[in-house]
Amino acid sequence: MVPVLLGLISHVQDAGAWHTALMSDFAEFRAKGREALLSGRATHDSPMVEGGLRWGAAAVLRPEGEVMTRMTELAATLDAPGHWVHGGRTLHVTIRSLEPYREHIPVDDPLRRAYGAALAEAAEDLPPARAYFAGVSPHPGGVLVGVHPLDETMETLRKRFSGALDARGVRDLDHGRVRDLWYVSLLHFAAPLADPGRIVEWCDAHADADFGTAELPTAEIVQFVLTGTTVRVGSLEQVTLGTA
Repeated sequence: MVPVLLGLISHVQDAGAWHTALMSDFAEFRAKGREALLSGRATHDSPMVEGGLRWGAAAVLRPEGEVMTRMTELAATLDAPGHWVHGGRTLHVTIRSLEPYREHIPVDDPLRRAYGAALAEAAEDLPPARAYFAGVSPHPGGVLVGVHPLDETMETLRKRFSGALDARGVRDLDHGRVRDLWYVSLLHFAAPLADPGRIVEWCDAHADADFGTAELPTAEIVQFVLTGTTVRVGSLEQVTLGTA
């Protein structure tokens, strides 16, 4: 998808047309998400448990600045009691899911060290990622914002990181699966969804939301912690892109 987007950016001068072109890849995903919720096929997360296959350590990029603020402000308008609404430094783009959930991951943990070393190797000489954040969509497990890469950094980082893990004999939780969509989650359902129509209606009202373009200069290994009704994202290891 990246070469197509780069071509569009080079040739489309009108901002409205550029926005439409970038959003086209997101339309099918949104349609499927709407249909899933309206047909009663919502799923939901449970609080983190030791060894659970969800919410384990992951490699991520976290948006900063005005784009993060705009997404946080919009997420705060979601009327979703009992569910996990995300904002601020909880907002993230996942590169790879790494392992089942562990509550404690000490500094000298061998896997943590391997993840950090693999990420540093993968990020070497890569510039900060640039992406356009736009479009809100429901999906069976919540609500997300589309992330549209404006360069090849995210895809290159993902491929390099996977190779660096393999070279260290570490198999991540994605088991080689390639995610076909970049996104940031605004909401995870944390209980059966009582009124899916209301969530779909909110998403429809913000379907074309434009949060702007941002640089993502830091790649991280993080762990997720549920604090009350909020998920906190703690940094375990990090590397700054654009440094030799």
